[in-house]
Amino acid sequence: QAQVVESGGGSVQPGGSLRLSCEASGATYWCMGWFRQAPGKEREAIAAMDDEDNTIYSDSVKGRFTMSQGTHSNIVYLQMNSLEPEDTAMYYCAADPRWAWDRCTRTLRNDFKYWGQGTQVTVSS
Repeated sequence: QAQVVESGGGSVQPGGSLRLSCEASGATYWCMGWFRQAPGKEREAIAAMDDEDNTIYSDSVKGRFTMSQGTHSNIVYLQMNSLEPEDTAMYYCAADPRWAWDRCTRTLRNDFKYWGQGTQVTVSS
């Protein structure tokens, strides 16, 4: 049974850092991604990583957030630095067994098959 679980959210002051973790189980996932949704806004794709560790980022987080892989291919992290109040949102991890290589990271996708429940990130002073 497929399962995606995020952790690591919390509250931080502007300029601070957080690292989110995501573990996907139940299948081999060639593509994993991070998303966020702020209150009253649409869900935004912010990062994705393929099976060759290639990554893609949205303009809103590029240069501040880094997606990396853990010791197992189904574990990924999102290191978030220089956090701003505008980064406050529920952050979601997603995984998909269908897209390898550039089908995952050619563009940011929203149609992942499996989703986590989300972890809240709040940036305020």
